[in-house]
Amino acid sequence: MSLKDQITEDMKTAMRAKDTGRLGTIRLLQAAMKQKEVDERVTLDDTAVVAIVDKLIKQRKDSIEAFAKAGRQDLVDKEAAEMSVLQAYLPARLSADEIAAEVQAIVAELGAAGPGDMGKVMGAAKQRLAGKADMGAVSAAVKSALTG
Repeated sequence: MSLKDQITEDMKTAMRAKDTGRLGTIRLLQAAMKQKEVDERVTLDDTAVVAIVDKLIKQRKDSIEAFAKAGRQDLVDKEAAEMSVLQAYLPARLSADEIAAEVQAIVAELGAAGPGDMGKVMGAAKQRLAGKADMGAVSAAVKSALTG
């Protein structure tokens, strides 16, 4: 079953269970997926769906940070609940050590040396690790590999 089909099934289950919080988040995800399909005239595969989920999670993290600074715990809780629902659709993430090992392999393959090759290494890392790792952590690992 594709990730897109799984999300649709989860939406039906949430409707039957009258789980409004989960249902709202899943509908938000489906709207984002539909928007992408309509805008780009494509049918989303699992990789594209994971990219959308990643984007929505990043938005939630940013919102949580902003709401926490403003002292709005009610909104922080709402965003955190949405983020936990969305994280269920992500594949297992690589650990920091696994990310570092992958980055070292990419650096070796490309023969990269020094901070000037950061763009080249990040391009390759993005292709290889998209959906499997947090790109912020990948970026940090690339920086340390090229400067250290």
